[in-house]
Amino acid sequence: MAQLQPGGTAVAPPATDAPGSAMSLADPVTTCLSPAVHYMVCKLGFEIEDSHSVNSIVSENGEVCWRTIIELVHYRESDQNVDYIKSVQLLGPLCESVHLHLQSLTMEQFEVQYSLWFQWTNCTELLLEVFAALDSMEATAIALSLMKLTSCLERALGDVFLLIGKDCPFLLRDLLASQELAAVFGQSVMNVLRVFIGSPYGLNLRNILWHGFASPQEIPAKYCSMLLILTAGLGQLLKIYLLQTETILVHRPYIAFTNLKELDIFPDINHEALSLTEELAKISSFVLKTMLPFWVAALTAFRQHRYADCVILLLPQLETGLRLLFATVNKCPNRLLTAEMLTKQLNDKEINQLPLILGEPSMEHTAIKPLIICANCYRSRFHPIARLKKQVLKCMKSISSWPELPIVPEEQIQEIPGLERSAETSPCISMTTEILSQLQHHLPQNCYILDDLMNNLLSEKLLVELCSTHICTLYCPRSVLEILVVFRKISTQCHQVSDQVIASTEMRYTQWINKILRSRQRHNYLRMLHSIKFLSPVLRLILMLIILELINIHTICEKNPCDYQQYIKFLKSILQYTENLVTYTSPEKNKWDESMELTHKALIKIRTFSERKLTLMQLATQVKLS
Repeated sequence: MAQLQPGGTAVAPPATDAPGSAMSLADPVTTCLSPAVHYMVCKLGFEIEDSHSVNSIVSENGEVCWRTIIELVHYRESDQNVDYIKSVQLLGPLCESVHLHLQSLTMEQFEVQYSLWFQWTNCTELLLEVFAALDSMEATAIALSLMKLTSCLERALGDVFLLIGKDCPFLLRDLLASQELAAVFGQSVMNVLRVFIGSPYGLNLRNILWHGFASPQEIPAKYCSMLLILTAGLGQLLKIYLLQTETILVHRPYIAFTNLKELDIFPDINHEALSLTEELAKISSFVLKTMLPFWVAALTAFRQHRYADCVILLLPQLETGLRLLFATVNKCPNRLLTAEMLTKQLNDKEINQLPLILGEPSMEHTAIKPLIICANCYRSRFHPIARLKKQVLKCMKSISSWPELPIVPEEQIQEIPGLERSAETSPCISMTTEILSQLQHHLPQNCYILDDLMNNLLSEKLLVELCSTHICTLYCPRSVLEILVVFRKISTQCHQVSDQVIASTEMRYTQWINKILRSRQRHNYLRMLHSIKFLSPVLRLILMLIILELINIHTICEKNPCDYQQYIKFLKSILQYTENLVTYTSPEKNKWDESMELTHKALIKIRTFSERKLTLMQLATQVKLS
């Protein structure tokens, strides 16, 4: 019997030596659902022929009777966990009654009864569109609507979680199992949701659609209807909770893509290319015949300028096609039902052949050659590595603008009595130079510099050149991602320091010219001008360190656990330094002498760590020499 893996992937039984036990890719693929999942989704909820009065489920004004629904969730006697098979079996007829009820309503009636209870999702219009799709009974439209509905519901539940909790769980199954949501809606209600979405042992509608396992005809429309009613019911329960606790639900802002020109890298697709794509989809071995309706719907959405719908439909199909190709090139047909096509090695330690195959253009149709050229030249825009490079370059550009800031002429500074020069500047500059002399031995050969290390090694030009170095983003283990998170936080803090220095310098200069600074403020302003002379090379040194470490980031896998923890501890100490520097250089604090002392201590840590040869660039050099 096939099983469901946590995470929502349908896993086929392992191949045996028995004849016919393994799937053959030569045979037409009729489903990407394992036998257990197919039974759960397509058959189990239809086994009991029963009817429920709709009045026992929803009232005339759209209020959901949760007791009727909760009573149909079955629990195992052994451990009192949800019995998903029995629960789906019992809830099936109820879902049918709900579906028939919604089909009997006009859009106006539905909107009057339920739109108020959808407001908590911040997606009322979307949910009304889902109802319209149900009325059409078109399989692809219902599947698309269910994908949008589950995504909307997941985000809205995350907003509710944050009424109590701090960090919203990354996985939907963890979110639905959280004590925070149980405190708001009740554990029994959350168990109902877990039957439909979130648990790999239930219907798991969200995952099997978003990961491209389910074809349009495999999704019963009644489950989409049921989730609409459940969403309204959650809105009713949430209203009670908010009134009792006197709290307000705050929705997190959506991510808005800026710098759209950077994303516009593929050529325009005209009518001829779209027609050709549709014909290719019909004959391509990359497209499963059961999934063809999704491709046709995606192309239709593109023609109608519904680009979001187009992307939603295509992303799961890209994953499905890659799984098919993965199973073919690695000769493991059973893995068509799993989500592991981007794994580096197979279970038997053989190298995954998929990236090698994708590295070469697989089709020669003339019309899509521009797309193939773009694909071959493409570099990730949203991977943490790409985003870190962009952050670092923006930060360097900001710091490089410091020399252009308006400053008080030297002769006016000399007129100010009692100004004490800090003795820490020279040690900071000399230590920065010392660290640079250690680092330059690990630069690419074409970047090796003999003289004027400060100006040449810490230049924006060199950083841009280093950022152009290609770094593999395909296989990034957890250790790499953990380091990237710290790097990005350090870069963010450095940029914040730069922004504060620029803002403070411009403001104080204006105040100086207008002669509205008090004596103490004048002294503090001059200390700031004095401090940023050494702060600039130190911040640029940190950015250079980040990029040099980034270039060698995959060598982190060579470190043993103890050395890895030492490395993380070092990075977090640098992060702590930059966070403190943000505080000290803020307009409210203006602690420039303390900033110098703090910087000197940070440089000692960097020098010591470098002398112990614990950096990734040094480790990479050792690996090459060995």
